[in-house]
Amino acid sequence: LMEAWEKGVNPEGNSTNPSNWDFSNSFFFAGTVVTTIGYGNLSPSTVAGQIFCVFYALFGVPLNLAFLNQLGKGLNAHLLTLERWVQKPGRAQVQCQFIILAIFLSTGTLLFLVFPPLVFSYVEGWSYGEGFYFTFITLSTIGFGDYVVGKKEGTNPNKHYIPVYRSLTAIWIVFGLAWLALVFNV
Repeated sequence: LMEAWEKGVNPEGNSTNPSNWDFSNSFFFAGTVVTTIGYGNLSPSTVAGQIFCVFYALFGVPLNLAFLNQLGKGLNAHLLTLERWVQKPGRAQVQCQFIILAIFLSTGTLLFLVFPPLVFSYVEGWSYGEGFYFTFITLSTIGFGDYVVGKKEGTNPNKHYIPVYRSLTAIWIVFGLAWLALVFNV
């Protein structure tokens, strides 16, 4: 038991309290490290794990920034395509840019700030306000850790999550960060 504990395995784990290091949680942890959110509910507990985490972050954070930059360029290319589609003869350039910006902001706001709190409030049992708070704190990379998705030790420890829930949340975080970066760029 002591050897397992030292390696980060929860010896009290059972069907209602499994180890924190399943694939979904590991994927989520890796995402929170490279996005610099770091909620703090998952962390390496061994010296070897901590050293690995430092090197993972040293390489992962810059690679993630490069990835988000490329993702932002891809989104920007779609914005330019949308701009060409909206631009019609006789329509002023400023009017086209306003329409594109309105579409971009409203679509992103819905996809990354309005709808996710609905999902989080349904799955996690949070109010919409708590879901929105989590969404904003996450995408701003503040990451206090007071609200974390899939946190079994939260309000209902018997709650069962689908295995990919946290992985999908990590993907939402990456695309949400790319959208925000593009908002700041625009």
